[in-house]
Amino acid sequence: MRYDDYQPTGFSLMPPAIKALIISNVLIALFGWLIPGLNYALRDYGALWPVGSGKFEIWQPVTYLFLHGGFGHLFFNMLALWMFGVEIENYWGTKHFTSYYFTCGVGAGILNMIFTHDAPTIGASGAVYGVLLAFGMMFPDRYIYIYFLLPIKAKYLVAIYAVLEFFASLGSSGSNVAHFAHLGGMLIGFIYIKVMQGELPMQGWLEKTFASKQSYTPPTRSTPTRSKQDRIDEILDKISRTGYESLTSEEKRELLEASKRQD
Repeated sequence: MRYDDYQPTGFSLMPPAIKALIISNVLIALFGWLIPGLNYALRDYGALWPVGSGKFEIWQPVTYLFLHGGFGHLFFNMLALWMFGVEIENYWGTKHFTSYYFTCGVGAGILNMIFTHDAPTIGASGAVYGVLLAFGMMFPDRYIYIYFLLPIKAKYLVAIYAVLEFFASLGSSGSNVAHFAHLGGMLIGFIYIKVMQGELPMQGWLEKTFASKQSYTPPTRSTPTRSKQDRIDEILDKISRTGYESLTSEEKRELLEASKRQD
């Protein structure tokens, strides 16, 4: 089995997690717009309110991701989720993508609460920015066409978005845009992926110290002489037998590095 012919979950233009997220966001928005009074109730109980507001509830770091301020806010978030998230979910698998999406979204909301104290936060933008970062890290040299005309590599597009959000956040007092949530989603996504790749300081030592016997594979004499393609084929065969979640952090890192080289 060759890596460049491999799709871990089977390619789909609308994989399960992306489909469920888009449908649920659209339905919640429609009910809020069509049913009098419901939109206010959703905002009061579902938006992510500052802790000191008296309206904060423990479920809000999740529910705020399904509320949007208007059609444009909803449309562009869902469009970006579909454009950049489909390929990520197809490669990572639904379970892993869903975990990543909500980790970025919840983390973004919590970071935004730390830096803003005067208004509730709504929208999936923090999670979507995390997905955008993942796309840029997995497919850095893939061309994205801005307005369908101007080509730019994904890694540069992600960097531009990050810089713009950073400078926007410096003057975001009184703004209706949660710039810290956008930056937070990218930061949490970056940390998540680095953990998955096994590239954080001391992570290797921690895994060797606390890894179970079942997850530890001792090195063999033939390991240094195997080609990179053979190694990737071995990892892909393991996924086909036991699923993506059975991979070690080192194997996930090798697979991600291979995806960059193939792009």
